[in-house]
Amino acid sequence: QVKNQVDSNIFNILNIPKDSWIEWFKSNHSENSKIGYDIKMHRVNWRNLTTKQLGSKYELIAVHNNPIDLFWKDRPKANKDKAILLNEKYTGKSSELKRIELGQIIQSNNCDLAFITKLDSIAWLLNIRGNDIPCNPVLLCRGLLHSNGSFDLYIDKNKIPNGFNQHVGPNVNIYDPSDISNQLKLHTGKNIQLDENQSNVWSQILIKKSGANIINQVDPCTLPKACKNKTEINGMKNCHIRDAKAVCNFLAWLDNKIASKKLPDEGTLSDKLDSYRSELELFKGISFGTISAAGKNAAMCHYSHKNQDKPSFLEMDSVYLVDSGGQYLDGTTDITRTVAIGKPNNFIKKTFTLVLKGHIALSLAQFPEGIAGMHVDTFARQYLWSEGLDFNHGTGHGVGSYLNVHEGPHSIGKGVNNVPFMEGMVVSNEPGYYKENKFGIRCENLIFVKKIKKIDGINLLGFENLTYVPFDIRLLDMKLLTDIEKKWINKYHDEVFKKISPLLEGSTLKWLEKSVQPI
Repeated sequence: QVKNQVDSNIFNILNIPKDSWIEWFKSNHSENSKIGYDIKMHRVNWRNLTTKQLGSKYELIAVHNNPIDLFWKDRPKANKDKAILLNEKYTGKSSELKRIELGQIIQSNNCDLAFITKLDSIAWLLNIRGNDIPCNPVLLCRGLLHSNGSFDLYIDKNKIPNGFNQHVGPNVNIYDPSDISNQLKLHTGKNIQLDENQSNVWSQILIKKSGANIINQVDPCTLPKACKNKTEINGMKNCHIRDAKAVCNFLAWLDNKIASKKLPDEGTLSDKLDSYRSELELFKGISFGTISAAGKNAAMCHYSHKNQDKPSFLEMDSVYLVDSGGQYLDGTTDITRTVAIGKPNNFIKKTFTLVLKGHIALSLAQFPEGIAGMHVDTFARQYLWSEGLDFNHGTGHGVGSYLNVHEGPHSIGKGVNNVPFMEGMVVSNEPGYYKENKFGIRCENLIFVKKIKKIDGINLLGFENLTYVPFDIRLLDMKLLTDIEKKWINKYHDEVFKKISPLLEGSTLKWLEKSVQPI
């Protein structure tokens, strides 16, 4: 995408996985050169690793005032919306109980407090949400969690709604963000845990200045937040069924447009899908900017039509890729479907089928406890690899419950992520294939980890689908499918019809009946 949007006469375009910026820096600057970095934009572990990689011949300098910010004259005003108090019927556990449980983790780490910097951690911990960042229902704030379960929240006090104290329970104190330095000085000599892989250098400097001891430990919210409880899983199931109504209405509308020889542009398509979602119960906004990509634009896996001079129109005898999701009070969705436009060629059908085969293999995977995302990634890539093909993004990312659509600590991909899967984790299953300047394919459902059974005292884990929208069977190359894969597709489409058809009517219901015909 960068090739289409950046003037190559001014900029050198380098490939991040292949071209190290540190090697570029060394090659283009003499020894004793200094490079500045914004302490609020870089994590502690990044600083430590970069200092080591640069060596003694170059110096990394902390910059306290970002020069871009100093000249940002038209900066947008901050969002004024108050915090949303998320009912326990959606969270499944009170904030007070969460804080007490996490306080015990802090004690086990021989710490007195934890400095919480991740916005989704604080939102999850206090059962609150916000509108400070587009698509991510979080609030701009920081927090100190004490080992006894009390919590100091540093936030614009105008964000606090009526009923907040009753909602979060006892021992939650509200402070202005400017108070944090003085408050930290009250804990001189104490042990404060900080997640140096997730927190910026500014946080580390602040704690050091207070005279407290920094203990590098994982954010205590991370794992409990990732392992959804039964209430959260049920919420995710319910919001995905409602969400499927919007996606099916959109796909039926799209097929009708193509049949009538009307080819909308990417912007019209994106707006139409977003509008269908906006009509749904408990809808709170989209979970990320809709990726609406026609023809060759679909080869750019994170394409945005809003970054072009004007959106492109659908192309006949190709594909349309739409990756979208919604935020709901009871959960978060993320789905990608690749749609046939006209009669795509045999190579498109072949690669679509290889991608879907990988999707099915990952969906069917079963494994003992202790297996991580990097271990199951091959399930999704094996059929592409057998043809010398691959894709350059992760196969799956964790997803929050009415929280960030990208959530750790687990993921599926080639990179080293050795966090074992645990019951209740939600993750995407999204293999793809991209032919530059030609087309792109991705098949994405959300799935969650569940216990299958116990064997010799060890839990056997597997996945269950959350997403229920048909795959486009017009793109299948039937001779590449095994009987097991055909059975999976038919069973999946049967479940789609049973779960979603009661919500549909008229032409959309007819579209669904046609889309789930057994193969």
